[in-house]
Amino acid sequence: MDNAIIVSFISCVLLGSCTSSPPNFVLLFADDLGFGDLGCYGHPTSLTPNLDRLAAGGLRFTDFYCTSPVCSPSRASLLTGRYQTRSGVYPGVLYPGSRGGLPLNETTIAEVLKPLGYATAAVGKWHLGIGANGTFLPTRQGFDQYLGIPYSHDMGPCQNLTCFPPDVKCFGLCDVGTVTVPLMYNEVIKQQPVNFLDLENAYRDFASDFISTSAKKRQPFFLYFPSHHTHYPQFAGPGAAGMSLRGPFGDALLELDNTIGSLLETLEGTGVLNNTLILFTSDNGPELMRMSRGGNAGPLRCGKGTTYEGGMREPAIAYWRGIIQPGVTHEMASTLDILPTIASLAGAKLPQVMLDGVDMSNILFSQGKSKRETMMFYPTNPSETYGVFAIRLEKYKAHFYTQGASHSGTTPDQDCSIFASLTVHDPPLLFDLEADPSEHYPLSLDKRPDLQAVLGRIKKVKEQFEGSMVFGESQISKGTDPSLEPCCSPQCEPKPNCCHC
Repeated sequence: MDNAIIVSFISCVLLGSCTSSPPNFVLLFADDLGFGDLGCYGHPTSLTPNLDRLAAGGLRFTDFYCTSPVCSPSRASLLTGRYQTRSGVYPGVLYPGSRGGLPLNETTIAEVLKPLGYATAAVGKWHLGIGANGTFLPTRQGFDQYLGIPYSHDMGPCQNLTCFPPDVKCFGLCDVGTVTVPLMYNEVIKQQPVNFLDLENAYRDFASDFISTSAKKRQPFFLYFPSHHTHYPQFAGPGAAGMSLRGPFGDALLELDNTIGSLLETLEGTGVLNNTLILFTSDNGPELMRMSRGGNAGPLRCGKGTTYEGGMREPAIAYWRGIIQPGVTHEMASTLDILPTIASLAGAKLPQVMLDGVDMSNILFSQGKSKRETMMFYPTNPSETYGVFAIRLEKYKAHFYTQGASHSGTTPDQDCSIFASLTVHDPPLLFDLEADPSEHYPLSLDKRPDLQAVLGRIKKVKEQFEGSMVFGESQISKGTDPSLEPCCSPQCEPKPNCCHC
């Protein structure tokens, strides 16, 4: 019996809702959020009541991973179920004028669902390329509608922009010498620069309208909401500014949580909450170089930019009222697994390519064992020369290489800093992540044949995986072209300063 039939049966028995309506999917994706940033993950002063409510009523993951410690590669893997090395979204991230983007021959979750009649929308941070004439925008990748900033909101001058009311300027300079960040609807610039104080309201209204319209049409839907929160520079409108105990970071996080609360009200009000799977996670770990403005990795080591746990282990919540039973799972899962899981639940065909994700249904509906035994850790600049930097096999993680990052500077741990240069470990550093999730105490292999056997298994997995990995053409290495930067007045001069509307 396939998962779509199983879910329909569970819904019929538990909810008295014996319909054949396909499930809806809402995928919420935070930005630079650390493992320890949510109230439900132990932060003492974060105000995240709606996310905490989802965690209390759903399944909270303790061992959930992204595939890259920076934005663009992580998003490529999320939407395709494939490591970023396959799609070519590496090294680093895409920029406003990047020539490359997520290749159109890659199949996104939206494109998996479209043949089944799903309505699809994306709202927020895209960061998978724009390209010439909008080649790589969401509307070219399976999404019917898009509202958002097509890259990171710090990728434009922000020193004169207002991030908090009444007129508190954004912290720092952001990127200078480029166009101010635009707000796009589908492929048209609606505002440049964006109004940060009203941005979240615009996103909330767009997402709520999409849900309401789909529900009214009785059309199944997929909503992808990659938020800008809590990436630097933080911002928040009047509904959240000054209302948290964590300063700017806490206010930005609270604004995201408020939006999630509004979406839950819309799902409830339109009568589709019981038929909607909500998934929440983040793209990578916290940007610790921003100190109190950069998030918190909890007990995990380092953060953004590194292959330590703090860079790639993420908070994650799955919620489906009446279908997913409340609890906590310690099973290993990944953003890679979201596409195969959604495809299975919708009864959709999987792309005919090498997928790295597995179906999580057994975890979600039975709180059973994961099909995932391994997780690969690529650095921000993966290469065939070095391959994976680390591998997790069951509870053990082996670091073949370690390297710090500027994103994780300012912490007392010197191994996190950019000054911690690339180091080869032979034998690899081996950690028991159940006993030592902070990766402080490498296991000694001396007189431990059991650990030597584990390491032997890990090396075999590494050899097999790297033997099967075919690196796609690097999209980011195609470079940038200033003429590709989005400008609402394409013929104006002098650029980029004249791009205002």
